[in-house]
Amino acid sequence: MKYAEVEDVEAGFRTMTSEEQKLCDSLLEEAAVVIDGYNRQADDAVKRLVSCRMVRRQLDSGMAGPGAVTYPTGASQGSASALGYTQSWTMTGGSVGELYLTKTEKHLLGLGNRIGTRSPVEDLIV
Repeated sequence: MKYAEVEDVEAGFRTMTSEEQKLCDSLLEEAAVVIDGYNRQADDAVKRLVSCRMVRRQLDSGMAGPGAVTYPTGASQGSASALGYTQSWTMTGGSVGELYLTKTEKHLLGLGNRIGTRSPVEDLIV
C-alpha cells in the first residue's frame, strides 16, 4: 500500500531517473508503513504529503546518484573542508538511509504535545 505515487514525489521536486523511480516506488511503500505506525486514521491528503516529504528527503540524501546534493536534506549542522576531504553533518530527526518523520510531519499526522494519561491497569478493574 502507498499513499503517493512516483509522479507525486517528482511534482515540485525534480525529474528522476528510471533507477530513482524504482527506488522511489519502494520507499513510498516503506513510508506508508511508517505513517501507519503513527496514525492510520490521518487524512489521505496528509498521508500523501508526508509520504512525498519523507521520500524526497531520502532521495536528496546523496545516495540517489546524479543530480543529488552532497549534503543530506534535514541536516541541522554541517561542515566541509577542501583539500583534507572532510565532511560532517548532524541530522535533526533521523539519519541518511532511514525514512523518518520530522516534528512538523508528526504534527500533520495528528501527533504532538497532548496532555493526558492512559493506564492499561484501569481496564482490568471491573
